[in-house]
Amino acid sequence: MKIHQAGIAGTLESSDITIHIEENEGKGIEIQLKSTVLNQFGNQIRHVIQETLQELGITDVLVRATDKGALDCTIRARLLTAVSRATHSSCFPWEVK
Repeated sequence: MKIHQAGIAGTLESSDITIHIEENEGKGIEIQLKSTVLNQFGNQIRHVIQETLQELGITDVLVRATDKGALDCTIRARLLTAVSRATHSSCFPWEVK
């Protein structure tokens, strides 16, 4: 899947996450994470982002995430929305995992 432009989703409200993605030509998946719960859940947040991108077949992307305590389902939904906006595609697995 090809990223055509930057995609943004989410808010800075409590229990939410803001996801900003853009093309990262030939550099793989890079995740820059800021979180109020980084010490406790940083690895899990990165895992959810990485796993979701791999499921979508996205290999070269820069993800900037600002987390305020979002649940995994919220992280996934925000990431799918940002990718949808960045790729101009609406064919995503929106079902619950």
